Amino acid sequence: MSTTVVNTGTEGKTWGGANQPLKASYGKMMMWFFIVSDALTFSGFLAAYGFSRFKFIDSWPIADEVFTHVPFLHGQELPMIYVAFMTFVLIMSSVTMVLAVDAGHHLNKAKVTLYMFLTIIGGLIFVGSQAWEWATFIKGDYGAVQTKGGNILQFVDTDGHRVALRDFVTAGPKARTEHERKSGLWFVSEGTLPTYTVEEVVAGLESHDNVLVRTQIINEHGEKTVLSRGESLKVLKDNGKLVVEGANLQVNEYGSPLFADFFFFITGFHGFHVFSGVVINIIIFFNVVLGTYERRKSYEMVEKVGLYWHFVDLVWVFVFTFFYLV
Repeated sequence: MSTTVVNTGTEGKTWGGANQPLKASYGKMMMWFFIVSDALTFSGFLAAYGFSRFKFIDSWPIADEVFTHVPFLHGQELPMIYVAFMTFVLIMSSVTMVLAVDAGHHLNKAKVTLYMFLTIIGGLIFVGSQAWEWATFIKGDYGAVQTKGGNILQFVDTDGHRVALRDFVTAGPKARTEHERKSGLWFVSEGTLPTYTVEEVVAGLESHDNVLVRTQIINEHGEKTVLSRGESLKVLKDNGKLVVEGANLQVNEYGSPLFADFFFFITGFHGFHVFSGVVINIIIFFNVVLGTYERRKSYEMVEKVGLYWHFVDLVWVFVFTFFYLV
């Protein structure tokens, strides 16, 4: 009988069971585990968004019509310009983080301090910009009417340009009966009344011959369907249910409510990641200033937080692509 001898030596092996697999420290490996698990979470969210979008492809809002605002430039239609600016700022903050990590490898405290500071500024600009974008999206711009079937009716002129409700509707006095305990409605919260009623919108449409209704259905040309004058009045009178201004988790003046649901959830989840990254960066920044890592002769903490920052930047590229470009 022959005996097979097995070489149990560690030579040539990638990891022989020591405490630094792949030559990475425990902290860095744990950061990679977190990034992989978080990447799977974002993948699930974006997959759900993609499924919903293609299921309702004929009524999904057109991004170029939704994200047209730029701070301090009111009344100008500049599709995607500000979102592109936000993306540029976040990507550049990733570049400064790379420079901070490289400076840490060379134990250059001054450069690490500078580049960490620039990274923090970029993150704050992005978070602030996202908050402004949310506020603009929630407030809305033109207003619309929701039908009894849940569809959205928007308004355009004869040239196809969007028309805001305030441009052709006059608001009348409104009175609301408060929920009373004796009516069994004491537990129901009262929302904010819309600026206009459906009846006032109908009256405004009747008095403006140049205003037409545009449905949320996208035709074969990739444009939303514009109804004739007679069809506009009929659909508004027969099916108009609620005036919608802006977007929230229940209604969305731009089209399908699912778009607003996914927008708030996914961009909010990513925004929370960026905000958390900014907070962590500030902590690391002060440790750099205090010389904590200089005394350790190691800036590995900068490298670990850099991995997280690159991750949130990469995720935004996918979010930007799914929500704004596709």
